[in-house]
Amino acid sequence: MSSLSVQFVGFSCNSKEVRLLHMAYLFPMIYNTIYNSFKKVSIEVIVLDIFEYNRQRTMKNESPLAARMRPRTLEEFEGQGHIIGEDKLLYRAIKADKLGSIILYGPPGTGKTTLAKIIANTTKSEFTQLNATTSGKKDIMQVVEEARTRLGMVSKKTILFIDEIHRFNKAQQDALLPFVEDGTIILIGATTENPYFEVNRALVSRSRIFQLKSLSRENIKNLIKRALTNEEKGLGSYGAEISEEALEFLSDVSNGDARAAMNAIELGVLTTNPLEDGKIHITLEVAQECIQKRALNYDKNGDNHYDTVSAFIKSMRGSNPDGAVYYLGRMLYAGEDPKFISRRIIICAAEDVGNADPNALQVAVSAAQAVDFIGMPEGRIILSQAAIYVACAPKSNGAYIAIDSAMKDVKNIQIKGIPAHLKDAHYIGASDLGHGQGYKYTHEYPNNYVKQQYLPNELIDKVYYHPTDNGYEAVIKKLQNSRKNSI
Repeated sequence: MSSLSVQFVGFSCNSKEVRLLHMAYLFPMIYNTIYNSFKKVSIEVIVLDIFEYNRQRTMKNESPLAARMRPRTLEEFEGQGHIIGEDKLLYRAIKADKLGSIILYGPPGTGKTTLAKIIANTTKSEFTQLNATTSGKKDIMQVVEEARTRLGMVSKKTILFIDEIHRFNKAQQDALLPFVEDGTIILIGATTENPYFEVNRALVSRSRIFQLKSLSRENIKNLIKRALTNEEKGLGSYGAEISEEALEFLSDVSNGDARAAMNAIELGVLTTNPLEDGKIHITLEVAQECIQKRALNYDKNGDNHYDTVSAFIKSMRGSNPDGAVYYLGRMLYAGEDPKFISRRIIICAAEDVGNADPNALQVAVSAAQAVDFIGMPEGRIILSQAAIYVACAPKSNGAYIAIDSAMKDVKNIQIKGIPAHLKDAHYIGASDLGHGQGYKYTHEYPNNYVKQQYLPNELIDKVYYHPTDNGYEAVIKKLQNSRKNSI
């Protein structure tokens, strides 16, 4: 009896699903005969042993609150009214079961996977799920083969949901292309990264992109209240109450991430003892202990990372020290490498401040060296000083424009050669070639300046550097103008 097994057999025929329970305690041969007969008449057979059945029941009851509270219908879905409002295209497509290939893009905890699960609950098509972190091309092709068979035998379409689709490499994404294009599978991709950067262009062009936004504070509050009162899937049986201050705190600090809010409230309820009234009270202090650090959407290789860096640089360029310090703090809070930040400040000092304040580059370089020497967390003060200095400095992109313009001419304009009087004349025989002849040594002339040709003949009247009237460049501009006007 130690080898006894209980097996559930489910099969579908003519689109009518029938569930049978067959206990093969003592009759394994009879079971095998039935099983094989199902296969011979091309009826789909699913075998699920009692241990898997028990595992699924356990997972259903003991999975994290965020998973248990996952909405099952569009009506239960919180937020994202801009794409699943009743008058919106995606809502109508789901309701009518006329969905084409789509890619759901947005921060963590905004409902991408939930939306896919809702589609699974409403569609008549076969719904299959893969996770790009654990699946490969072999898994894709297996799904495709099953989809082909299903479409040919019972005219049933297949929806393939791929979570974290951006983690598939180019070859894996390419493998999907022909089958998305010919309709063998309907693709639903979910990603936290910008699909226009991280997903194959051909795949993006064959899909409709829907961007999910971070949930509002009111959305988070509604989800928390729902979780605390729902006795079937939530925490209603615990008799927990939350103060208004705690609710405000959690809705704010979760940063639009429903999963972060659910994890925090679950931890609070499960670890807090009831008071004399028999109720668990989630106070501000309890809430602060459960989520001590604000959830930030900041993947160092992701879209939000580059958005934050871009805002940091543009704040310095725009002479706004407050914006620069905020985005600096955001990067440091998320664990950004101080060396990376130092390099951004140095680049901005040269590109956007330049000679309007030559000291900016010195401050930026000194800050990078000091941070490397001092380390964190004190290094944050040094980075702040450098970022503020660059932000407040007078601005000029003259050096940046000059070098890009010069390099463009190097690429596009062919010159016959460097003027002979500028060529090296230090080696034997150079003078015989005319090198250096006619060169005027600057320091032999008044004010250490003399007019002579420096650019090649093809560029003789070209001006690359245009100093502004800002900061020290005003001095440079005045000096350059006086030299040009000198005899």
